Amino acid sequence: MENNSREKRKVLVCCGTGCIATNSLDVVGRLQEKITAAGMKTEVEPAVKATGCNGFCENGPIVKILPHHISYYKVQADDVDEIVETTLLQNKVIERLLYRDPVSGKRVRSQQENSFYRRQLKIALRNTGEIDPLNLADYLERDGYLALKKVLFHMEPQEVISEVEISGLRGRGGAGFPTGRKWRTCKNIDSFPKYVVCNGDEGDPGAFMDRSIIEGDPHSIIEGMIICGYALNARQGFIYIRDEYSLAVRTMVEAIKQAEENGFLGENILDSGFSFTVEVVRGGGAFVCGESTALMASIEGKVGEPRAKYIRSVEKGLWGQPTVLNNVETWANIPEIINRGGRWYKSIGTESSPGTKVFSLVGKVKNTGLVEVPMGITLKELIYEIGGGILNNKRFKAVQTGGPSGGCLPESQLSLPVDFDSLEAAGSMMGSGGMIVMDERTCMVDTARYYIDFLAEESCGKCAPCREGLMRMGEILNDICSGNGCDPAIDMLVEIGEMVSEASLCGLGKSAPNPVLSTIKHFREEYEEHFNNKRCPAGVCRELTRFAINVEDCVGCGVCKKQCVADAIAGEPKEAHVINEAACIKCGICIDYCKFNAVAVLGGVPCESQ
Repeated sequence: MENNSREKRKVLVCCGTGCIATNSLDVVGRLQEKITAAGMKTEVEPAVKATGCNGFCENGPIVKILPHHISYYKVQADDVDEIVETTLLQNKVIERLLYRDPVSGKRVRSQQENSFYRRQLKIALRNTGEIDPLNLADYLERDGYLALKKVLFHMEPQEVISEVEISGLRGRGGAGFPTGRKWRTCKNIDSFPKYVVCNGDEGDPGAFMDRSIIEGDPHSIIEGMIICGYALNARQGFIYIRDEYSLAVRTMVEAIKQAEENGFLGENILDSGFSFTVEVVRGGGAFVCGESTALMASIEGKVGEPRAKYIRSVEKGLWGQPTVLNNVETWANIPEIINRGGRWYKSIGTESSPGTKVFSLVGKVKNTGLVEVPMGITLKELIYEIGGGILNNKRFKAVQTGGPSGGCLPESQLSLPVDFDSLEAAGSMMGSGGMIVMDERTCMVDTARYYIDFLAEESCGKCAPCREGLMRMGEILNDICSGNGCDPAIDMLVEIGEMVSEASLCGLGKSAPNPVLSTIKHFREEYEEHFNNKRCPAGVCRELTRFAINVEDCVGCGVCKKQCVADAIAGEPKEAHVINEAACIKCGICIDYCKFNAVAVLGGVPCESQ
């Protein structure tokens, strides 16, 4: 191995929420013990660093060894002795701990060789997974607070706003409103005090972008907010974090404390004469509090309900005062834009959607995790190159972007570039960055029902279109999934959905019908199959599903029989098997495990006991 003398020797262990759940803290402790016992000479104190999320969550815990750039995956405490003795002491690679790339089929040593990381460009995630988030020195070593010093001593407030405008940065919380325009509007309002707010109320199912940045790089958010405060002459900021994100809350509270102790927060920051404070506010877990005005009401101690936006928050927001609210990812981009220039940021991505976007890529895809890519990358590149393709090599069916209020896009849309305008034109949305991949075993009607039920539950109930409309849409979808739907139901869903979208008070209601409207648009035949033929093609809706084995295709391997939890499959080895419908619980595990496509999905006609 060649030693890169420019990099310090250290061991980075991912200790984001996902890796902690798979015992990464045990790995850290064991590594520290073994390195100390071995008396190894290191240039970094401590030699082992607990970092934030590396992104490749399902392959954690991840251990990265620098300066050789060796990455080991699914590491457990029992592997530590071998890592120390073989890699740290003998400079040899442990092949079994390397990642096998699904694209090339080869074991890869570094993240740069890994197809999951190779296409990524990390700006918002630049430090996540690279530093100890509880060690301010690590952040400073990677140019932390350099942008703050630049604006305090070398830039006027108007210049700061101009640089953000030049960058073209659009809000990463979902709406995509130009950040610089928001700041300038607030700056021009002659009313004080002004407030700066960070939206960390991430409630989308399957989304973990914001929590990973907070857990892995909290100072980048704080620095971005201080810079905005300087530009607006605001003196106070609030970071609103879901209370369920216990690690994120603890990490941010500690980061604020460290920033205050080292002169980056509080009175007379760095002897510049500018003062700014930041406070963490814990959210109660209401999805609607991700909406800006509901979030501000919650900070004020009121019920988290949205208000009509004929008066904008930059004019009258928190406590009726001018307020700038951006989400976690937006704030994390600000220091890099100041350090490297707005034109640099504008050169990345597309003309109308500059920069990068962080996504949580989850669902039926081989490589799941957190990714950051330039705007304009296609869905196909994201899913098949970074994601490695569909799990178990099944057929791609749809991808939902934008969280529970996003749309479901079919295979014909895989060439669609991922940016604000393209996704909206296709009937979906960017949202905060959730991306859920679905395969042939996903029922689109059931998917729409799931999201409508979720959104109806999370609706604050303040306005009738959202409160009553979503409930009625859920009832219709439940009827279709249970076999009681009828042809007019589709037109009724469209009519109610359009009304809810048009008449609802806030963004939750206005976007809530998207899962239904997009699945009807792209998968209408699947809805019709449910009520015309009383059959769920994906084999998900149990009242409309029976499973049967095609004797011509069955080779008698016995895998389905072994996996069946209801003991409903019979057959001798190398002979065609059969399903006892009376015993079958319609879980679908047989069709999921059959490699010969011998299991068929039939309609839900009642069977006779066997």
